[in-house]
Amino acid sequence: MKRLLALLLWLLPAVAVAQDSAVLVADRLFVTADERLVASGNVQALYEGTTLSAAQVTYDRAADRLTIEGPILIRDPDGTVLTAERAELDPRLEDGLLRGARLVLDRQLQLAANRIDRVGGLTALTGTAVSSCQVCPGRAPLWEIRAEQVVHDEVAQQLFFDNARFLIRGVPILWIPRLRLPDPTNVRATGLLIPRVRTTDQLGLGIKLPTFIEIGPSRDLTLVPYLSPHTRTLEARYRQAFLAGTLEVNGATSNDDLKEGPRGFVSVDGAFDLGDRLDLAFSGTAVSDEAYLLDYGYSDLDRLDSSVRLSRVGETALFLGEITHIRSLRDDDAEEEALPPVLGALSWDKRLAAMGGTATLRADLESFRRGAEGDIEDRRDVTRAGAAAGWRRDVIWGPGLVVEGEARGALDAYRVNDDPDRPGSLLRATPAAAATLRWPVVRHGGGGVSDLIEPVASLGWSGVYGDLPPNEDSRLPEFDEANLFALTRFPGEDAAEEGGRLSVGLSWTRQGPGFASTLALGRVLRTESVEASDASGLSGTASDWLLGGQLDLEGGFALDARTLLAGSLSDFDIGKTEARVDWSNRAINLSAGFLYLPADPAESRPDRAAEWTIDAAWTPSERWTVRADARYDAANAQPARAGLGLGWRNECVEVDVSVARRYTSTDDVEPSTSFGLGVNLNGFSAGRQARVTPGACGG
Repeated sequence: MKRLLALLLWLLPAVAVAQDSAVLVADRLFVTADERLVASGNVQALYEGTTLSAAQVTYDRAADRLTIEGPILIRDPDGTVLTAERAELDPRLEDGLLRGARLVLDRQLQLAANRIDRVGGLTALTGTAVSSCQVCPGRAPLWEIRAEQVVHDEVAQQLFFDNARFLIRGVPILWIPRLRLPDPTNVRATGLLIPRVRTTDQLGLGIKLPTFIEIGPSRDLTLVPYLSPHTRTLEARYRQAFLAGTLEVNGATSNDDLKEGPRGFVSVDGAFDLGDRLDLAFSGTAVSDEAYLLDYGYSDLDRLDSSVRLSRVGETALFLGEITHIRSLRDDDAEEEALPPVLGALSWDKRLAAMGGTATLRADLESFRRGAEGDIEDRRDVTRAGAAAGWRRDVIWGPGLVVEGEARGALDAYRVNDDPDRPGSLLRATPAAAATLRWPVVRHGGGGVSDLIEPVASLGWSGVYGDLPPNEDSRLPEFDEANLFALTRFPGEDAAEEGGRLSVGLSWTRQGPGFASTLALGRVLRTESVEASDASGLSGTASDWLLGGQLDLEGGFALDARTLLAGSLSDFDIGKTEARVDWSNRAINLSAGFLYLPADPAESRPDRAAEWTIDAAWTPSERWTVRADARYDAANAQPARAGLGLGWRNECVEVDVSVARRYTSTDDVEPSTSFGLGVNLNGFSAGRQARVTPGACGG
C-alpha cells in the first residue's frame, strides 16, 4: 500500500521554513539505522513544480544528497525532461550527476549522454548525441550532432558544443571545433539563421546567409549577405519596439552586372501611439532605379507611395492629416509627370444624433503640387477646402416597408495654379437628397430553406451651383452594390452628379442547410447626363445594368462575382467583370480570380484587359505541402507569372523548394526565372516548433 509523506522538518528543514514543502509518494518507506530515508517501489517526488519518478530514492541527511536508482524520469516546470539510469542529486532536484541520461528540451530536441552534470543552471553532457529526429533501434537518425561535451545554459537558453560532428544517417558531413546554437525555447538569439539558395536567369546561382543580431530586448538587426557570380548584395532589417510604437527599416545595397553604379532600396514603416487616442503612422520606400525591386524579387509594385499620417479616432469624431509622395515605376514618363508627386490632406468628421436620425459634419483640406513642364495637366496645381453636412434616418412603416431618408450639402473652394483655362479661385455648392424604399419579403419553405426577396427604389436629386473645378480625384468611378443607392458614385469631391435620378434594384437571398446564395440586379436612371468613362458603366442618362451574386457552400466553397451589362437585358454587351472563387478545407486552399476591363482611352487603357489569377496550396499530409500561383493574361493569350513550391517536413527537418517565372518585360526589366531552396533543422531555430507526428519505427 502506498504511503504519502510530506517531507517537512526531518527531510528538508530549510525548505519547510520557506514553506515550499517536498512531497514523496512510494510503495515502501523506511529509515535506516544511519538515518537514511529509503523510498522504493513506484517512487514519485514533487518539489516546486519539478516531478521525479524512479524505482528507488535514498536520502542521506548528513550529506544532504539523494541517490536515485532508475529508470529515472525528471520533468521541470518549463517542460524539460530528463531520463537516466542512475543519479545523485541535491534534494531540490537541481544539482547533481546523472549517468546513462537523456535530456529532452521543449518536446523537440533530445540530447543523449553517458553522463550529465547539473550545477547552478548549467547542464553539462559528456559523450553526447543531439537530434530532433526519431531514433529507432538499429538505424541512425536522419541527422544528428555528436560532441565530446555539450553545455546547456538554461538562463541564456543556449547550447555550447565542443568538438562537434554533423552526421546524416550516421555519415560524418561536417566537423566544427566550437559551436553555439539556441535551444528550442529561445525565441530570440544572436547567430546565423538558415541559409537559402536563390537562382535567377539574371543573377545566376546565389546563396543568402542571414545573421540575426539581438541588440537588446526591444531591438534587433538582421544582416543578409547575398552572393552570386553577378552580384554582391547586403540586405538589412532593423526592428525596434517602443513603449508606444514600433519601427522597422528594410534595405539593400548591390553591385551587380545588370546596371552600372551601386543600386539599392530602403523602406521605413512605423506606428506610434501619441496618447489621447492620437496615432502617428509613416511608411516610405526609396529605390535607386525602376527595375531594382523586380530584379531582386523584393516587390512587383509599379508605384511607390510614401506617407506620414496623423489620426485621432474618437467615439463620435475622426481627425486625419496625411502627406503622401508618389513615385511611378512605369515606362510611361508622361504619365509619371501627370501624376502629382506630393499630396496633402487634412480632414475632420463628426457624427451626432439629430431629429431622430444621424447627422454628420465634415471639414477637409486637400492640396497637391506638380513640378513638370509641358501640357496643362502636367503642371496644374490644385488646392481645395471644403465643408459638408449630412443627415440620415431609417424608419419601418406599414407592412414592413423600410423608408430611408438622407440629405447632404457641401461647399468647396478651389485654388488652381498653372492652368490658363480656369480662373485662380473657384467656388461651388453641391446639395443632394434621396429617399429610398425597401420592402423585404421572406418565405420559409420545407427542409429549413428560406428565401428573402427585396425590391428597392431610391429617388434622389443632386445640384451643382457655381464654378466647375478640374476633375483630379474622381476619374475612375466604380459602379457596384455598395454605391447603387448612394448620393454619388464618384470616389472623390471634384466631380458631382446633377439632376434627378431613380435607382432601382432587386435582390434575392436563399439560405438552407449547407448553403447560402445572393443574386442582385440594379440600374440608375437620370434626368441629366453624367460625364464618366464608358467602361465605368455610369456615363449618359442610364447606367449599365449591375449584376452581382455570391454563393457559399458547406465545406469551404465560396463564389463572388459582379459584372456590368451595357444595353438591355435581352441585347447586352459585357462590361467590367470580376469574379473570385475560394475553396478551403483541411487539405486544400484554393483561390482563383478573373478580371475583365474593356478598352477605354478615358481610363488610359487603349486595349481591353483580361487576367486570371490562381493561388493554391495542397496539404495531402502533415509532411507534404504543394503550392502554386499563376497570373495569365487572357487578353493577349500569354502567361504573366507562374510559381510552384514543394515543401516536406518531419519531426526534425523542413525542406522547401520553389521555382518562379516572370514573363512580362519592360524597357528596364527582362523576363526571368528564379529557383529557391531552403533547409531547416527543427529544434534549433529560435521560436520555431515542429509538431509533426513521428513515423513508426520498422520491426
